[in-house]
Amino acid sequence: MTSHMLFLVLGGVLLIGLLTDELGRQTRLPRVTLLIMFGIAIGPTGLDLIPAELHQWREFLAAMALTMVAFLLGGQLSLTTLRVHGKVILSASLIVILATAVIVGVGLIAIGLSVTMALLLAGISTATAPAATRDVVLQAGAKGPFMSILLGIVAVDDAWGIIVFSLLLVMAKALAGQGGLEVLLQGLWELGGAVTIGLALGLPAAFLTGRLQKGEPIQLEALGLVFVCAGLAIWLGVSYLLAGIVLGACIVNLAKHHNRPFHEIEHIEWPFMVLFFVLAGASVELNLVVEIGFIGAVYIFLRLFGRVVGGWVGGKLGGAENLHCRWLGLALTPQAGVALGMSLVAANQFPSHAQAILAVTIGSTVIFELFGPILTMLALRKVGEVADGLPPGK
Repeated sequence: MTSHMLFLVLGGVLLIGLLTDELGRQTRLPRVTLLIMFGIAIGPTGLDLIPAELHQWREFLAAMALTMVAFLLGGQLSLTTLRVHGKVILSASLIVILATAVIVGVGLIAIGLSVTMALLLAGISTATAPAATRDVVLQAGAKGPFMSILLGIVAVDDAWGIIVFSLLLVMAKALAGQGGLEVLLQGLWELGGAVTIGLALGLPAAFLTGRLQKGEPIQLEALGLVFVCAGLAIWLGVSYLLAGIVLGACIVNLAKHHNRPFHEIEHIEWPFMVLFFVLAGASVELNLVVEIGFIGAVYIFLRLFGRVVGGWVGGKLGGAENLHCRWLGLALTPQAGVALGMSLVAANQFPSHAQAILAVTIGSTVIFELFGPILTMLALRKVGEVADGLPPGK
């Protein structure tokens, strides 16, 4: 691809990202959904306008964009927020993950799916999409306790999800007569390694950043931290999402003299997010949506049901308002890259089930990528925390 074509494609994609803001306001659709739809339209299954070389950037852009999102989500885990909403954040996040896994696993076994496949898909069902959820909150201009609870849950639930997925993967391997210890150790390493990276960068950064004058040095500090965090996580084979969350949580709680790194990342993250979501849409294989068939349809229904039940029970145990409990689960519907990563791990461990696992996961993820943000926006409107002032429950 020649350099002028690269600039034309990148410039066109970024300008389309600008248009999604206005389209979102006019249609009340989440701009994440609009960007993914645009990616599908110009991708290989549509007009095939994106050069193949640009697809090679997807992994790089995903790591960069999602580590930024993780860093900002970590900034939501301040002690002030946790003192007010910590109980509901922890209880709801854990119960949503457990309820989703149990309902998906039991439901798939009930329709005749093998226990091994049911366990694997149950583990994959726990994953969420922090980038899509956070962007819907930003687009909605949401303010209030529901928003704080939602972002707090998104910041911690992938940690629970990795634990549950690792345990279910070990159980599936044990049922198949394979050793599962290495899988469990890998899951523990992914968690422990990510936390270690976040702390190793976050603790000194909390005290050393923000000492220079306002402006460009602060932006360089913030970007440098995010990029180093992503690089170390990828190099060591751990979750850059969790590492970024721990990094952000350290700075927001320990850096008493400033909070500017979060503002600097907020100012520059959107172009990266536009490219990430468009390329994510361009990579969608629509034929897999058709191929998932009955099992995929049941999986989608069970995951939605698990989210709703988990949000209600977890919210009630955490002392949340009834209205919040009613809509919390649907607000956590989006699912994207983490689920695909889990499916690749499961497919690698169970080659005989690889095609079915990937078909169901990729097909259902397309559905959750497109419609999950819409349900998140609906939940924010129903609890009355959207900037247009829609009354709760209307």
